[in-house]
Amino acid sequence: MPGEADVPKTLETLEAERAHLGKAREALRGMREHAESLSADAAGDWVSRQVLESLLDQRVRALADHPDTPLFFGRLDHRSDLGAELPETVHVGRRHVHDEEGLALVLDWRAPVSRAFYRAGPRDPMGVARRRRFGFDRGELTGFEDEPLDGRELGPSRLLTEEIERPRTGPMRDIVATIQPEQDVIVRAELSETVCVQGAPGTGKTAVGLHRAAYLLFAHRERLSRAGVLIVGPNRAFLSYIASVLPALGEVRVDQATVDDLLGIPTGTEALSVAALKGDVRLAEVLRKALWMHLRKPETGLLFVKGGSRYRIPDHEIRELVSSLRGTTRYGAGRHTLTQRLAHRVLVQMEQRGEAPDDRVHDAVARSKAVKAVVEQVWPKVTPQQILHRLFSDAEFLAQAARGLLDEEEQELLRWRRAPRSARSAKWTPADLALLDELADLVERTGSLGHLVVDEAQDLSPMQLRALGRRCATGSATVLGDLAQGTTPWAARTWREVLVHLGQEGEVTELTLGFRVPREVLDYAARLLPSVAPELAAPRSLRGGPGTLSVRKVRDVHDAAVTALLELQARDGSLGVVVADDRLEELGKTLEANGVDHAVLTAEGVAGERVHLVPATLAKGLEYDHVVVAEPAEIVAAEEKGLARLYVVLTRAVTSLTVLHHEPLPVELG
Repeated sequence: MPGEADVPKTLETLEAERAHLGKAREALRGMREHAESLSADAAGDWVSRQVLESLLDQRVRALADHPDTPLFFGRLDHRSDLGAELPETVHVGRRHVHDEEGLALVLDWRAPVSRAFYRAGPRDPMGVARRRRFGFDRGELTGFEDEPLDGRELGPSRLLTEEIERPRTGPMRDIVATIQPEQDVIVRAELSETVCVQGAPGTGKTAVGLHRAAYLLFAHRERLSRAGVLIVGPNRAFLSYIASVLPALGEVRVDQATVDDLLGIPTGTEALSVAALKGDVRLAEVLRKALWMHLRKPETGLLFVKGGSRYRIPDHEIRELVSSLRGTTRYGAGRHTLTQRLAHRVLVQMEQRGEAPDDRVHDAVARSKAVKAVVEQVWPKVTPQQILHRLFSDAEFLAQAARGLLDEEEQELLRWRRAPRSARSAKWTPADLALLDELADLVERTGSLGHLVVDEAQDLSPMQLRALGRRCATGSATVLGDLAQGTTPWAARTWREVLVHLGQEGEVTELTLGFRVPREVLDYAARLLPSVAPELAAPRSLRGGPGTLSVRKVRDVHDAAVTALLELQARDGSLGVVVADDRLEELGKTLEANGVDHAVLTAEGVAGERVHLVPATLAKGLEYDHVVVAEPAEIVAAEEKGLARLYVVLTRAVTSLTVLHHEPLPVELG
């Protein structure tokens, strides 16, 4: 804290920084007005005009000034002995802002010179003499804190701590002002690198993944604008929660999707044991064999008639052609190639008879009924749905495709008890959709993105991971998750197997130091780790304090939840009460009867209300300032990996956790 003699100087500095903020906001408004004044009329045609208009609209949206979001959050003062190598003073913010003369008033946090804001320290000041952090309240600059980088060890930053601990309302915020050095290394990893982050609760792994996407779009704008960036999350509630982060950083062209959004909406359900088997990587080979089993030997040779001339290709030559193509190309491409090679054989015979056929003749032969009939007979056109329908409904066909891969008991699990009449009438499950995607890629190549961010990747099956891997086959990925939070029957045991199924090579980075979840809460939840993920190091938290954890044995859990929520509503921040899915409706009625206004979180998300009633299966990835967990034993008993689910639930709190139970707590909690 400054002494009395320093107060006038502090106020003078604060006013100067406020003036710079006002100037930057004015400049941003000028940049936006200039963007709005640009016209797409100069485009040469209608399509180009539509594209240009879309780009201009995106530019205007990216320059939006959000009043509650500060334009800059830090400043770097570089050492004067560096000469002209670095600017004397740099303000670091969420986006670049310049005045009419082109003078930079705020530098984008992703710019190379801004790296020092996150990584400079006493041992390596990176040319910085002083780092300044700013305090804001609803977009207004309220204070600052200077850190001289002159070799002295720095204590914890008060403003940094306050920003991390600031109560949360609404969707997830960006962490651009509080990125830590180990996080910044991940964020700024090269586009060519696939990065896998094992992150304990509260370590910011999701935010790091989103900020890496923003950084890559800044550093490789042109390439990724063409190739695309996609964020994949576990459900739409999660995607809704993180949806504001990238737009706040000026990135409005990034798509978000669940696996179901990519693969199709499931219409059927099945037992977990069946879904687990369908997610097994062995099914990839079963599907490959099933597809190529559709090739047949030619019944006759090819006879092409043109006028009075006849051209024959004997069946043994057709067999040789099919054999040379089988398995060396995708099924659809092989079918097309066979058509072209049969037409070429006919043209060779024409030339041998003294004719001079051209490309038009070649195309006519390829489109002829004679060639089409032969191709359809030996290399029939099939759809993924037809193949999977046959595989699950034809026991003999399944046995052939699964020979040496699946035993009889596993084949019996896959077979439909009552097969639908056709592929069109089949009700496909989520696991089926991953298999259909695998087949679709075997028929025609799946398009690849420039970069893919996959969150909660530990919960995806090998076949789902293969489907995602195809979508970044020529790009890279950021893989995020926590093995301890794996709650599906097919959850990954190691990150290496996840990367193998994705078809990516990359380094695994472990984040164990938490910034959001209080120490007492994290230590309490970590009692489950020896049972859930014994190979993982116990997470640590920088934050602690009395009153962050309360474990209460009560007579009636639902009545106690009402009391706890009424007490917590007097405190700042968001509130979530988490309960086993099958008790959701009952607890909701109790809250309503006692006048506790709340909204129920669904797979589609939730809007409004400060208190959210959360089913345990949708809690993953979310954060609330205050969390009430109702009856942990019921959450554990609800599913096979109930202890992992409880670990997820207990680590959603960033200020306080209240555990209410009438039944005995799981013994693993001690």
